[in-house]
Order: sequence, then C-alpha cells, then structure tokens
Amino acid sequence: MCTSFEMRQRQTQHRLHQYEMLRGTERDRQPRADPLRTVKEYARPAAGKDSTNPSDLRPPDVLKKTVRYLIDKIATSPNLQPWTEVYGFVFDRLRAVKQDMIIQRLSGTDCVTILEQAVRFLVYASYRLCGEPLRLYDPKINDMHVQEYMSWLLDCYVTGSTPYHNQEEYEAVNLLYNLGCTKALEHVMHLPEELRHTPDISLALLINRAYLERNPVRLLRLSKKLNFFQTCALHRHLSTCRRDLLLIYSHGFSSRNCRFPLEKLSNLLDLDKCFTAQYCPLYGVEINLENEVIFSKGAFADPEHGQGQCLQYHNNTTEKLLLLMGCTINK
Repeated sequence: MCTSFEMRQRQTQHRLHQYEMLRGTERDRQPRADPLRTVKEYARPAAGKDSTNPSDLRPPDVLKKTVRYLIDKIATSPNLQPWTEVYGFVFDRLRAVKQDMIIQRLSGTDCVTILEQAVRFLVYASYRLCGEPLRLYDPKINDMHVQEYMSWLLDCYVTGSTPYHNQEEYEAVNLLYNLGCTKALEHVMHLPEELRHTPDISLALLINRAYLERNPVRLLRLSKKLNFFQTCALHRHLSTCRRDLLLIYSHGFSSRNCRFPLEKLSNLLDLDKCFTAQYCPLYGVEINLENEVIFSKGAFADPEHGQGQCLQYHNNTTEKLLLLMGCTINK
C-alpha cells in the first residue's frame, strides 16, 4: 500500500502516523514503519516532480486492497480513538488513492467500487463529527470532497455499460445529501423511469418535495423510513427542518393557556425526549416542570450560530458503524 522509498523516507523524517508504526517501536527514538500497515500519504503535485512514475502508482487491485484496509481495519476498528484522529488518517489516505485513480484514468467496476466506499465514509463522517471543533474537522472541506467523489461516481453510473447493484442507493443518497438542490433533482429526473421509481429514490423524492414545500412534519415523518446511511446524508438538513417546525408551532399554538405534550413534540422532531427538552429552549420554546411545551411566537428566537446545529442523539456504536460500512469491497 506504500512504496519502499516513501516508507524509508517518512521513517527517517519522523513522519509516520501512529497507525503505521511497527508495534513495539512506537516509543523508540525512531519508530519503524510496518510494511503491512503503512499507507501512501497524499502529496500535492510539485513542480518538476513526475507524478506519473509507474513505480509510485498503485494498480487498481492494490487501490481496492488499500481502501478495504482503511475501512475495515481503521475506520471501523473499535480500538482506535479518538475518531477525529481516525478520520484525519483515512481522509488523507483516501485523497492519495483518488490521486492515483485520476493519474491512471481509472474507470469501470474498480472505480465504482472504490468511489462508493469513499462516499460512504465521508457521508458518515459528516454525521459523526458534526459539531467538532474546526481544528479537528472542517465540514466545508469534507463536503467539497463528498461532492467531488459523488459527481465522479454518478458519472460512472451513467457512462457504464452495465447496471450497478448499488446505483439506486447512491442516487437516493445524493438527493438526500443535496436536498433542495436543483442540479441534484434534475439529475434524478433524467434517470430511466424504472430506476426513478425504485423505493429508495421514490422516498428521497418525497422528502425533497416536503423540503421544498417547507413541510417539516411530513419530512421528519418520512425520514423515519430511511436506513442509517441515508439518515447520515439527510442529517445536515435536519436542524433547519426542526427549526421550521418549532417556528410554525410557535405561531400556531401561541396561547397563554395552551400546553403541548413534550412526548408528542419529541416524536414530531424525531428526537429523544431528553434531547428535546434541551433543544427547545435554544429557540425560546419553554418547557415547564410538568414536561409540557409552552409555545409563544413572541419568545421564539434563533440560537447563536452553531448552537442548534448538532443537538441530536448520536448513537455512535460499533454496531452502527459496521452496519454503515457493511457494503465492503469484495475480497
């Protein structure tokens, strides 16, 4: 997964990542590289450097092996913490994989297999690392790479000579991730009719319609039918949706004597009851001692930037991560 030259160079320059060090040498003055764990790192193209040297490029089968290792052994390992460190390592090594793919003009099944795994990882990261400090996770950079990988993947689907097994799932994920985007909706509308009417894409279209109509109750109700991967893609739009729901209810149920059940509101927001009790006050919605919601259009207010963005129940168990990464590359 890494050339001998780069391995020796990075070992000498003390640039080995902790996940690449030979076990037992981590505390040595100069940790040694483990040939079975060291992965080629991303390097920006430099002037005068021949990036097409065959000895520096990994063939498609090695690239697939590399991505399989990054997902199965690093991203889903329950023993590697914190996950921001895991993300930084896998993110960088995936960029190096992408670089080799572009230089070799990789296409076809091998390309699709790698891109699907990259998209799956990055979309999950956008969910799991939501709310992390900017120094540890930059959502804009992650989003830029999601869009690049996704665009390449969808082009492969369109230009492919044979249908791909996971196309329905990823077409739906693209629409959910880019909810309300005209370009994403136009792309779906140009798909073959039989593909457009498949369950995943049909559900994504219904959710997109609810979003455009600003119908948060319907959107959140439909979102409960999504699988975990699709929910990760939709996640970044949910704060806006929940904010709209609280705004509508703050006007519709604004009365001095009106009390709304907290449990019912938590079901509408698709949040845990405890999280709902924390979430509502951020928007000026009062929760009394009897666990009743008091709406008031005069009291409604948007929270400070970022406060209400990621207050959601995150169940980051190994089981869910394994479920997400379940569509692994065939060995």
